[in-house]
Amino acid sequence: MTDTVYLVDDHAILREGLRALLEPAGFCVVGESGDLPTALHDIVRAPPACVLLDLSLGERSGHELLAELQRRKTPSRVVVLSMMAQPRQVMDAVRMGAMGYVLKGASGAEVITALRHACGGQHYWSPAIARVAQEALLPPEPNAPLEPLHTLSQRERQVLNLVVRGQPSSSIAHTLNLSAKTVETYRSRVMGKLGVSDITGLVRLAVKEGLLDGE
Repeated sequence: MTDTVYLVDDHAILREGLRALLEPAGFCVVGESGDLPTALHDIVRAPPACVLLDLSLGERSGHELLAELQRRKTPSRVVVLSMMAQPRQVMDAVRMGAMGYVLKGASGAEVITALRHACGGQHYWSPAIARVAQEALLPPEPNAPLEPLHTLSQRERQVLNLVVRGQPSSSIAHTLNLSAKTVETYRSRVMGKLGVSDITGLVRLAVKEGLLDGE
């Protein structure tokens, strides 16, 4: 039986390349998307065997899709294909149900191997992040706090990083080419997601998470 795959990457040319790689290898690419809402709708409506997911989706994060698929108990197995090799990013993805994690820059053969493992119910990790991924599968320590930052989109993380470094909304707006009102909206959204009510709370969380150490 042919394994079905859904592609999620915000670059159309990469999706085309992945399709050209996977179909001759025996996979059936049943859909693709460059944005989170469309991907979520398609995958929930008709779950494929596997999802090949990039974690960076413009202003959104692939972690959001992982979390939502996990919440809905979607049967599709997810393989992450990402440039992100930071331990926190890897561990969050694995803890949110990713069956595989392959770094961009890997060979096409490795991507195919990862998908075959995942479709067969087995994990696959790129060698460079294998140790971190295995640690993420260990039971969490009792009362260990959850990592809150994975809920933030790429743009929200940018705003957070600038806010906790003391930049006013006008300066952030100029840096990110946004309106000051949009920056305020992002800041409020970040506070809501992280469960803090003021800038002091954001700074305290940033220090705890190491954002002020040059993440």
